[in-house]
Amino acid sequence: MCSSTCIEGDAALVSQVQHSIQKLLASHSKAIIAVSALTLPECRVAPLRNRDTSLLQLYDDFFSTDSLHIVDLSRNVLEIATSIRANFGVKTPDALQAACCLSLESEHLFLTEDRAFSKIEQLQVCKVLTES
Repeated sequence: MCSSTCIEGDAALVSQVQHSIQKLLASHSKAIIAVSALTLPECRVAPLRNRDTSLLQLYDDFFSTDSLHIVDLSRNVLEIATSIRANFGVKTPDALQAACCLSLESEHLFLTEDRAFSKIEQLQVCKVLTES
């Protein structure tokens, strides 16, 4: 679903992230990829600021993919985020990202390398990168 061009960063990191996603999708046949609505502006700001229309188009194409589920920042998500922020001390954007995942009310894996998310007890954190 996602080409290497919609993941920014070092080529080795991009490869590892893609491999992790492909491996998870292969082992979980009913898995869906979901992102929070907050992810859209986080990804689109730099290309807009830098007038990088080709990168902006790649993101727009990715976010328009039919198989991608975008979780809205609903009142329920905001309530969950508030609780996460109060109980675990993570930053508001991180609390919103975690809350979007938890609001899905289904089995989930939250892919990240950010250790702050491991504090959130209900969140099933899956490290994207594996130790070599």
